[in-house]
Amino acid sequence: MSDVEPLPYLSLRQRPRIKWPSGARVALWVAPNVEVYELLPPANPLFTAWGRVPSPPDVMSYAYRDYGNRVGFWRVLEVLDRHGVRATASLNVAVLDRFPEIARAMTERDWAIMGHGLYNTRFLYGIGSEDERALYRDMRERVRRGTGGDMRGVFGPHASLSPHTMDLLADEGFLYSADWLLDDQPFPIAPVRGRLVGVPYSFEINDGPLFLGSFSDDEFVQRCRDQFDVLYAEGAEDGRVMCIAFHPFLLGQPHRIDLLDEALGYVLGHEDVWLTTADEIAQWYLDNVYDEAVLAAR
Repeated sequence: MSDVEPLPYLSLRQRPRIKWPSGARVALWVAPNVEVYELLPPANPLFTAWGRVPSPPDVMSYAYRDYGNRVGFWRVLEVLDRHGVRATASLNVAVLDRFPEIARAMTERDWAIMGHGLYNTRFLYGIGSEDERALYRDMRERVRRGTGGDMRGVFGPHASLSPHTMDLLADEGFLYSADWLLDDQPFPIAPVRGRLVGVPYSFEINDGPLFLGSFSDDEFVQRCRDQFDVLYAEGAEDGRVMCIAFHPFLLGQPHRIDLLDEALGYVLGHEDVWLTTADEIAQWYLDNVYDEAVLAAR
């Protein structure tokens, strides 16, 4: 592992101010986690994919998540289309081969693709550096072959990382990582070589921790409204990022789909919201703020 601190400290008061395109106060990106799990995943001695049972298959947990690909994704897609959202798919890249209908739907809408591992049952814990490099190259090639587009950023599968992940991402020419949940603005990551942006993802506005953590369904919309209100007020002086992250197997359930519609309607009902993708946020930050932020951190 590199001994270079990957995340230089840069307080909100110390950093350069952000002025988003067209004077937007908040850059909003919407991140559906389009995932595929394996009924019988390869073993990893450092992490168990299916913790409910002593050994796989865990049919109940597998089937619950596969609902997202069979039903939930299509229900979510209708809501996103209705609001004109070009999403950033947090994508287990094996989806492109396993579910060509989903691949076509994302491609037709020109969604940005953020690599989220190959499967959500294969983790980066314990992976060797060259094996991880090969994984990123394979994922990128699958995205090019399956969508005609590029994979410009990464969020570790099941939020897993290795000690060399950031260096490899920069070395392979990626723009950003969404793994660091520590800011309301983009921020510079300091790999050994190259440049890499941290794009704020969210576990607070995220149906996974909420619904799997037994919060009420109404909590999702309330959090979206409350978080947006604060970021929107602050963004009048210094632009903010808001990410709405969700999983089709959770938010795509019949009794929850209206929550997504309501949340998007509220946020997008305001002026000065830049509805964008993680790719565009990272590129804009690199072009306009990154170098100044690095100098401020030093």
